[in-house]
Amino acid sequence: MTANTTALAPTSLAGVMFTDETLRQAAALAADRFRPVWTGASGEESSGEAVARHLEATAELLKRDGWIRTYDYSSDWTRGAEAGDEDSMTLTDMVKALLRMARDSAGTDARRTLRTALRHVGEGSPHGDTDTDTVASEVLDLLIKAHTGSSDARAVPWSERLHRTHADINALLAAGARFARTYGPATPGR
Repeated sequence: MTANTTALAPTSLAGVMFTDETLRQAAALAADRFRPVWTGASGEESSGEAVARHLEATAELLKRDGWIRTYDYSSDWTRGAEAGDEDSMTLTDMVKALLRMARDSAGTDARRTLRTALRHVGEGSPHGDTDTDTVASEVLDLLIKAHTGSSDARAVPWSERLHRTHADINALLAAGARFARTYGPATPGR
């Protein structure tokens, strides 16, 4: 996955727009928090630029592989295992059946939810780590709190609402990257 070096569009063609005022309100919420927003579980601070890159890489991953609001795990329950009678199967048949069941249970849908995409950028990408994942999630939560006016709002449940679209998610990620660059700490040494 290549880094998205151009800034994501600040507005959305969808019904959701995150304005500069939303970003200012999120900054006020961040300043009012007990725990610093920009410090991850490692205890180290992530720069605004690093978090912005993580959010842009998340948008790029969702663009490449597709976004899905939620996973439908119930489809796994409706598929019955096609195991034959052990007595009538050869060892080769049994191994083939087991491999087929393992392949089917792993799934083939490359699309990701917002949460999964954020985590995957943090786990297996040069554009983020577990700290930038944690901080990026905090940033998105702050934006949703400012956007909705609800102190209990969170980005992941917001992203899973029935009417949510991929364009809405892109708008949120773009706003998160803008917020991180505007209000986040400078990169050390700069």
